[in-house]
Amino acid sequence: MRGVPKGNRPVILTYHDIGLNHKSCFNTLFNYEDMQEITQHFAVVHVDAPGQQEGAPPFPTGYRYPTMDELAEMLPSVMTQLKVNSVIGIGVGAGAYILTRFALNNPTLVEGLVLINVDPCAEGWIDWAASKLSGWTSNLVDIIMAHHFSTDELTENQELIQTYRLHIAQDINQDNLALFCGSYQYRRDLEIERPIVGLNEDTVNTLTCPALLVVGDTSPAVEAVVECNSRLNPTKTTLLKMADCGGLPQVVQPGKLAEAFKYFVQGMGYIPYVLLSHLSNESVPSSGMTRLARSRTTSSSSITSMDSSRSRNNLNSLLEGSAMGALDNQARPQTMEVSC
Repeated sequence: MRGVPKGNRPVILTYHDIGLNHKSCFNTLFNYEDMQEITQHFAVVHVDAPGQQEGAPPFPTGYRYPTMDELAEMLPSVMTQLKVNSVIGIGVGAGAYILTRFALNNPTLVEGLVLINVDPCAEGWIDWAASKLSGWTSNLVDIIMAHHFSTDELTENQELIQTYRLHIAQDINQDNLALFCGSYQYRRDLEIERPIVGLNEDTVNTLTCPALLVVGDTSPAVEAVVECNSRLNPTKTTLLKMADCGGLPQVVQPGKLAEAFKYFVQGMGYIPYVLLSHLSNESVPSSGMTRLARSRTTSSSSITSMDSSRSRNNLNSLLEGSAMGALDNQARPQTMEVSC
């Protein structure tokens, strides 16, 4: 845990994807300058799935790994142990699924969700990946790589691919990894449904908190994220498709994601003014998320592209009439790893 809960503010809670842990999944994002400005205002809890942290010992023979539902059910006890009252969740892939299930089960504990590469469906990615990779490999590491990265990324971005291939193969216990992957493979459908005014808005199973869905424009998860978007409340959901980005937006485009997250938490009423380091220390009012390069989700294909030129144009118009603001200069706290 980084920092301590600040008053009635929620804590940022992260959950990683298969083949990763909180360090390899989120360090690039949380070490980014603009993201550190946000975390001066919030405590942060990074959760590692059981056995996925570096150096984790193997589970004993016969150990039954928790299901996705059971992993979600562990989070309230983590919050209780850390004296956390509510969270803003940031999840990737399997972690996004777990946080969504957690929010569906405990709506009062979750104030907002950033869901990267979320898949609401029950179909296992391993079957899909195996069919795509038939004749090439059945190696678990290669299948996980295909889960994370597009075909173009696998062939063109050699430095990034080699880094993550070695991490998945060498830094994470392979037996533990197979158990986590198996749990994700056999997940249930989230069974969420878009509310329709006057018909089912009081009975439908859906997220009640604001949600920001994020996916790279060449990510293998694009179709799954669009499907999730089509099942959520369009008045509370934003779908952000990042241009020039593949399967790990938080690694490849941390600046864009940090900027979007700033406006997301502003829209929730936190951090009245956000300092943008790349805009000559000028601040942005809390209406920024609405006016940034984004659109409310009105259909299953309502996607906002956040390429550099459009983002800058929106930010320039956003700064018209903005007031000056300052961030609290608090000392950066230490980090404690939390596994559940």
